Amino acid sequence: MPVGRDIGAPVGVPARCASRSVRMPPRISLHRWDEIALEKITEMISRKIVSGEREMLAQIYLKRGALVPIHAHESEQMTYILQGALRFLVGGEEVTVREGEVLHIPSGMPHQAEALEDTLELDVFSPVRAEWVDAADEGNF
Repeated sequence: MPVGRDIGAPVGVPARCASRSVRMPPRISLHRWDEIALEKITEMISRKIVSGEREMLAQIYLKRGALVPIHAHESEQMTYILQGALRFLVGGEEVTVREGEVLHIPSGMPHQAEALEDTLELDVFSPVRAEWVDAADEGNF
């Protein structure tokens, strides 16, 4: 049996075994932080967002003393501190995350954060935080 490649079918999968619907091939995209507009959430918190279909990357700037109020979301979250430090309250447990450290927050777990110093951090969310993609999302954490 000949092996073909349908659009979207894995290499080596017989064409007749691949999905019968025609799918567009995945597209890559390159993003440059310096070309993404800074979104001001509060006087103390700003962010830039890059989003794919199933995950989202956010660059967050927090001034010392900034407080992200307690909230929860469907998305699993990874927070990587590039500069500064954040004190989190996650599921009732306090943890301080500093430069070079990564905090994993499971889906649905209530959490809040306080900037102990001026902080630059990266958050990865999966699935995408749909409420952040919505342009009318002012002030939503």
